[in-house]
Amino acid sequence: MEEEKKSLNFIEQIIEDDLANGLKRDQIRFRFPPEPNGYLHVGHTKAICINFGLGEKYNAPVNLRFDDTNPEKEEQEYVDSIMKDVEWLGFKWDKVLYASNYFQQLYDWAVQMIKDGKAYVDEQPSEVITEQRKNPTEPGIESPYRNRPVQESLDLFERMKNGEFEEGAMSLRAKIDMTSPNMNMRDPVMYRILKRPHHRTGTAWKIYPMYDWAHGESDYIEQISHSLCSLEFENHRPLYDWYLDQVYDETKVRNKQREFARMNVSYMITSKRKLQRLIAEKVVNGWDDPRMPTISGMRRKGYTATAIRNFIEKVGVAKRENLIELQLLEFCVREDLNKVAKRVMTVVDPVKLVIENYPEGNEEWLETENNPEQEDAGTREIPFSRELYIEREDFKEEANNKFFRLKLGGEVRLKSAYIIKGERVEKDENGNITNIYATYDDKSKSGSGTEESLRKVKGTIHWVSAKHAIPVEVRNYDKLFTVEQPDAEKEVDFLNFINPESVTVVKGFAEPGLKDVEVGEPLQFQRIGYFTKDQDSTEDNLVFNRTVTLKDSYKPE
Repeated sequence: MEEEKKSLNFIEQIIEDDLANGLKRDQIRFRFPPEPNGYLHVGHTKAICINFGLGEKYNAPVNLRFDDTNPEKEEQEYVDSIMKDVEWLGFKWDKVLYASNYFQQLYDWAVQMIKDGKAYVDEQPSEVITEQRKNPTEPGIESPYRNRPVQESLDLFERMKNGEFEEGAMSLRAKIDMTSPNMNMRDPVMYRILKRPHHRTGTAWKIYPMYDWAHGESDYIEQISHSLCSLEFENHRPLYDWYLDQVYDETKVRNKQREFARMNVSYMITSKRKLQRLIAEKVVNGWDDPRMPTISGMRRKGYTATAIRNFIEKVGVAKRENLIELQLLEFCVREDLNKVAKRVMTVVDPVKLVIENYPEGNEEWLETENNPEQEDAGTREIPFSRELYIEREDFKEEANNKFFRLKLGGEVRLKSAYIIKGERVEKDENGNITNIYATYDDKSKSGSGTEESLRKVKGTIHWVSAKHAIPVEVRNYDKLFTVEQPDAEKEVDFLNFINPESVTVVKGFAEPGLKDVEVGEPLQFQRIGYFTKDQDSTEDNLVFNRTVTLKDSYKPE
């Protein structure tokens, strides 16, 4: 039976219609255009996957373009981090470009617009300009400079460029329609004076183009066929098209802007300003803190690129915004890590277990599987000895028949090892158990094929040989916020919803092989959760971040 053809999303349908109406396939070109004023976050992953995914589908080039028009907030650090994130997600760009590449061309076009009577220099303060725009139901007030002589605007604009005026003294505005119900069309500012060094052009420019002016014209210069952006830019589209009308050459591809719903994920914020505040107020330890919704934070936490791309595919491309459940993202992470993560044994709340009838001083190396989900994952050897660490919660002195772990008089299997029976305990002066004593069946070794090894017991627990164990620091990460939409209430500071237990740190013991794993390598701490080695690790202090818990009742629809 022929496989059912996957239906097109609305953006793909737009492209198919354009192809049917004369657009040539080799004219299709996309771009991902971040502003280098912060690290990329979970919301950006959707735009990345849409643009680069369409590039793969149509075998079309995708530019990585930095819309670097605001030197006050942009830094090379952000450029570098964005490139790293896009590469890590598994995408390849055609060219790395910058809006600043086009500053001269944008300036020249602006000069021509003044000559054509489509732009003028306004000497009013920005507050007055904002006030004169009024509101969508009330006509705006025209600037007293709106009809100044062309030559006067040309002279002032050049002097603005040469740095003769102070910041805020004047601006260049497009002359469109001060009565338009679309506020973006009410003589928007095209250039402002900013005497700040730019991360690429240095001090060459004293004026900088506004985003709306630079963005669409950069698309045109690069001959982008489809300029895809999030829904908040929908009411900017008429301005995008108006600016394009002023420079468009009919022999070239006319770029079109189309909008998709941006992605909001529960328990996360994606405002760069608010993310910067989390850092500035030391709620988190930088852009790549594993609690941050940044791509670098998710990577450090142990999320995989495959999981994030699968998540975006499940979310889909929509025209209407909605809140995506964090559980869906975590489901995708678990689903991928279950396939790729090596199974290891780590005890995070250790208590000593002594096998009294195991020969003192004896040790052996037992074979255990790396990942039962991978046929070629192979096996490794782990050390076993008389004294072990097990999880404190895996033992009870007395328990009912529903407790399938170790109890006095009860049997469990030690993973990949022997069947043991709980015999007695030692306690300190406060009644806390310090040592558990057990006996083992020496013929019950896992995989040995003996009758005793095939005997069924209801519980299996993990363990670490005390003699060989290495100490580890385990950082258990949870949601950064206690509510689904921490910035939904405008009157309430989102920091009021910080989860005080967004990270808890415990000390545990791990099998010795963990000292050799690479930073970022996915691991499953058996029966505990998925973890990865953190970059803070040193030879004397191994640090592991919890990526996600082992199980969740969540099932995607």
